[in-house]
Amino acid sequence: MLSLDFLDDVRRMNKRQLYYQVLNFGMIVSSALMIWKGLMVITGSESPIVVVLSGSMEPAFHRGDLLFLTNRVEDPIRVGEIVVFRIEGREIPIVHRVLKIHEKQNGHIKFLTKGDNNAVDDRGLYKQGQHWLEKKDVVGRARGFVPYIGIVTILMNDYPKFKYAVLFLLGLFVLVHRE
Repeated sequence: MLSLDFLDDVRRMNKRQLYYQVLNFGMIVSSALMIWKGLMVITGSESPIVVVLSGSMEPAFHRGDLLFLTNRVEDPIRVGEIVVFRIEGREIPIVHRVLKIHEKQNGHIKFLTKGDNNAVDDRGLYKQGQHWLEKKDVVGRARGFVPYIGIVTILMNDYPKFKYAVLFLLGLFVLVHRE
């Protein structure tokens, strides 16, 4: 039988202790958001950390790898570089390698991408009528990675009940833990 000692701990708390724990939880959430915003400013990327969601970049990156991104405006995009980009009408960004670059005489750059494990380039993924990506489509460029750490994110997206259970347990831990 599952022990519910934590409920006794919550009942034994006075209002002041409970308010303190709720405030503690709020501070943790606020700190996480501030760290995220700070990383956005430092890296120049709207999403400084992303998880690889498919096997299209194998063997370079596997499903569940955590990528660290930067997106400095002054850095030119190069062939062979791994970029994360958004396509209009798609919610989830894509992680692929730059295959070709097309530079106009005025300095405007367009580029074509392809997943390492894909047979063809990404023109079929781009919005209808779009044949090249532009710098405005780039979320960031891969600068480092940690293998398989992002699998937790994939599990939470694939199994929403698992996500709610983890969030509930973390919230409960913060409320009940008194130190």
